[in-house]
Amino acid sequence: MLLLQQILNGVMLGSVYVTVAVAFTLTIGVLNFLNFTIPTLFMLAGMVGWAAATWGLPFGLTPPLPWPAALLLGIVVTIGASLLVERFTFRFLKTKYGDATEHAIPLVSSLGFLLVIENLVRIGYGTEAQRFEGPEADMTVNLGGLFLRVPQLLSLVVVFAMVAGLNWLLRHSRVGRGLRAIAENPDAANILGISATRLVPVLFMATGLLCGLAGALFAINYGEVSPIMGEDIGSKAIAGMVVGGLGSIWGAVAGGLIIGMTEMLTIHFFGADTVQVAVWGLLLLTLFVRPTGLFGHHSIGKGKL
Repeated sequence: MLLLQQILNGVMLGSVYVTVAVAFTLTIGVLNFLNFTIPTLFMLAGMVGWAAATWGLPFGLTPPLPWPAALLLGIVVTIGASLLVERFTFRFLKTKYGDATEHAIPLVSSLGFLLVIENLVRIGYGTEAQRFEGPEADMTVNLGGLFLRVPQLLSLVVVFAMVAGLNWLLRHSRVGRGLRAIAENPDAANILGISATRLVPVLFMATGLLCGLAGALFAINYGEVSPIMGEDIGSKAIAGMVVGGLGSIWGAVAGGLIIGMTEMLTIHFFGADTVQVAVWGLLLLTLFVRPTGLFGHHSIGKGKL
């Protein structure tokens, strides 16, 4: 029974990895670069939510906000920050330098945003973890001897509903078809009248929404936020994305769940000190045995999403 409980806990933790892994997948699947600001966006949602729930809006505009409103504000701020990143890592540099910015410069500039935002939060709130007062801790259900918190169950449902909705939009909506055309061949898409300048901000908004949602769910379920909370989550989400298959949304889902269960089962059998070895060992094994991951393709920009 304890083993089944750990597997269930792994699925719950994996749902957080899933959301962040899908955010990574959107950027690498369409634009072919790894957006390093994603872990920071995840952190920003949790920290802004905590600050708003503790002190309210800046300059005394409001008293402390209820935790749902505070986390909603955190998600909105995260979407805004993601659009700011798009403006400078993609649009400004693309306009100024053209194709020379296709991969390397957006990647490095997104890393710069990661360091700047994270260190600004550290300056403002320190480096210590902060307690987030969310739903009551005793909101649990007993499933035949397995214990599951209601917020965790709702989080899992929300995550899969969002991923399924996003997948449907990418495949059946006009915006989704445009993004997939850009992923296949940006030049041909431009000739056909598909404007990357109009569609890429939508991609970054979706990325910000996913990261904000993941950060909010993490704060609710684990009751803790910190300026460095995105580092571990982000690295394991990347591992999940690679294991599942680069550029595949459902691959990111599978990979995130696998990483979450791997982490919890490793803790159960071998202790917390071996988690990093197990996770990154699994990633290396995947690269050696099946470099494309479970559902990936050889060409990142083709046949994706």
